[in-house]
This record gives sequence, structure tokens and C-alpha cells, in this order.
Amino acid sequence: MYSEAQQETLNRFGKHLELLRKRQGLSFRKLAQRCNIDYSNLKKYEKGEINPSMLSLVDLASALDLPLKELMDF
Repeated sequence: MYSEAQQETLNRFGKHLELLRKRQGLSFRKLAQRCNIDYSNLKKYEKGEINPSMLSLVDLASALDLPLKELMDF
């Protein structure tokens, strides 16, 4: 289980990821294809339900054609 502060961080990241995905007009499935992450996990990232790994973050940034710093600036 995550602490309250950790959960808030996951929620903030998830909202940021959702905004970035929608700005590019991508569905969960389309983004999942681009970064080779299961679309159900992407949904969980956006809902703040699971903690993405560092490698997943790198893959997400690449799939969104963003520097990792911009993905993490939430």
C-alpha cells in the first residue's frame, strides 16, 4: 500500500499522462502499441493505481515523442 503522499504523486502523474495522451489524440491502445506496454496498465497508470517502472517511463516518453523530463514535469 502507498502512503498518502505517494498516492497523491501517482494520481498527479496519472492526470498528467492522460493530458499528454489526449493532446496527441491517442487512445490507450494506440499509445500501448507505440510503447509496448499493455493498455490495461496504461489505464492503471492514469488512475494512479500502479507505479510505473523507470523503463516504462522511458518507453512512454519515447512513444509520446517527449523528453523524459517533460513527462515527469507534473
